Amino acid sequence: MVLNEPKQPLELRDVPKPKPARGRLLVRVSTCAVCRTDLHVIDGELPNPKLPLILGHQIVGRVEEIGGEMSEGSEQVENRGTEAAPIFTIGDRVGIPWLGWTDGNCAYCRSSRENLCDNARFTGYTIDGGYAGFTVADARYCFRLPERYSDVEVAPLLCAGLIGYRSYRKTGDARSLGIYGFGNAAHLIAQIAIYEGREVFAFTRPGDKATQRAAKGFGAVWAGGSDEMPPQKLDAAIIFASVGPLVPAALRALAKGGIVVCGGIHMSDIPSFPYADLWEERVITSVANLTRRDGEEFFEIAPRVPVRSHTETFPLEEANTALNLFRAGKLSAAAVLTIAE
Repeated sequence: MVLNEPKQPLELRDVPKPKPARGRLLVRVSTCAVCRTDLHVIDGELPNPKLPLILGHQIVGRVEEIGGEMSEGSEQVENRGTEAAPIFTIGDRVGIPWLGWTDGNCAYCRSSRENLCDNARFTGYTIDGGYAGFTVADARYCFRLPERYSDVEVAPLLCAGLIGYRSYRKTGDARSLGIYGFGNAAHLIAQIAIYEGREVFAFTRPGDKATQRAAKGFGAVWAGGSDEMPPQKLDAAIIFASVGPLVPAALRALAKGGIVVCGGIHMSDIPSFPYADLWEERVITSVANLTRRDGEEFFEIAPRVPVRSHTETFPLEEANTALNLFRAGKLSAAAVLTIAE
């Protein structure tokens, strides 16, 4: 499914099977979850995508071909420390996330902040992704996936889970945690927060009683609209909704020294707010992309919780339908595209 230009539907096309260069894997795609970032790319809210573009960065598949040798001492050795990249063989199941490549040499890569690499490339945005039968990925940026999850179940974990996890870890040891925008990422990360003994306060669209009931059902201590104040001050808040006015709303809900973490790649403008709402050492921070260490940590803890995903499947050729339902807020679970053999 190919994006030829922003603000246009994806086009179902036959394209040549890609060939993996040295250090890269040809992966036969099984599933690819749909992400809000895909909508931001389609809608022109993220600038300068590769065009034409195959979207998709929550990819699950099997290694079909390996480009060059896969051994320590080759191009697959990570720049981070002395740790070698994963060694894959034909038939291995892999997960391919948003971060697709970094240069390993810039100041950010050298300081364990590869998510901020000046020259980073991103799956389904600046390199082709997984809305296709095959894709090619740098082996260093692929993950081994926990066996307890099926291909459908694990796909949404590769972005909503990974970047959500990075957002969650930025809240430190906060005991009371507000989560604004209770979609896929919130649902996944709330499970880890509750597992670790945090008190979760769920903020939904005003009047969305069904989602509020669902949040309480799996352990949130309080659920209400984003226009409401929680019954107590929060140590931290994560904003997953791409709605700028939620930032000052979350600030007003914070205790002294609290932090607001903006977990999206795109957000509408943040309106002005009184300095008094920020004073007393409250903090606003964003989360950009992910690191491979985030993925390693997340896929270690997820099976122990266990983190469970709720999914709705669509065949690849119905990608536009899934995207339109997502945009309209008419999905009750994570949309996952399935690719026929």
